[in-house]
Amino acid sequence: MEVKVVERILKVNDAVARANRSRFDAAGVLAVNIIGSPGAGKTTVLERTVEGLKGRFALACIEGDPYTTRDAERIAALDCPVVQINTQGGCHLDASLVSQALEQVDLGAADLLLIENVGNLLCPSQYDLGEHLTVVVLSVTEGADKPEKYPAAFQRARAVIVNKIDALALTDVDLDDVSASIRRFNPQAEIFPLSARTGEGVEAWLQWLGARVRAAR
Repeated sequence: MEVKVVERILKVNDAVARANRSRFDAAGVLAVNIIGSPGAGKTTVLERTVEGLKGRFALACIEGDPYTTRDAERIAALDCPVVQINTQGGCHLDASLVSQALEQVDLGAADLLLIENVGNLLCPSQYDLGEHLTVVVLSVTEGADKPEKYPAAFQRARAVIVNKIDALALTDVDLDDVSASIRRFNPQAEIFPLSARTGEGVEAWLQWLGARVRAAR
């Protein structure tokens, strides 16, 4: 019975996700779902992305958080339109929550919608939001075995950002090991080692994402 309930929930979610994606397609907006563990640096990556692309494209953001508006405030400080979703303790965004948030987003004035999901590598990988691309942010301080522990998240990813490379010397992590671990589950994923804090490696990520925004227009 429990399995059937879960299946029904996901079927309803997928139907709403398809409607969200149709809205994005009709507006010519590329939607990107950013997932990662708490502390992986998702918001700092998002800040760097907004800073690097806002002069090239029209951006909008949706911020998912269990309770606070802190991350949304950081994005709003960059003069980027942002809508906050508070899940009241929920461990992920779903398509219905995104659909409701879209009522406050001017898709006609955007080229790129960046959705920062709730900090979690498990639940968000199960819920399609209607996005065109899923991007996983993985911090080197988390170790090289996250793809093995959370394979669904990495199998879904079109790109993996390996963040905090400025802290590599403080860890036992080897970037080649991280890349190999990702490749075991997703040979096609683009991998971007970078430091959102210092800016090292960020431009390669921006160039890749910008090319996909242009293709979606």
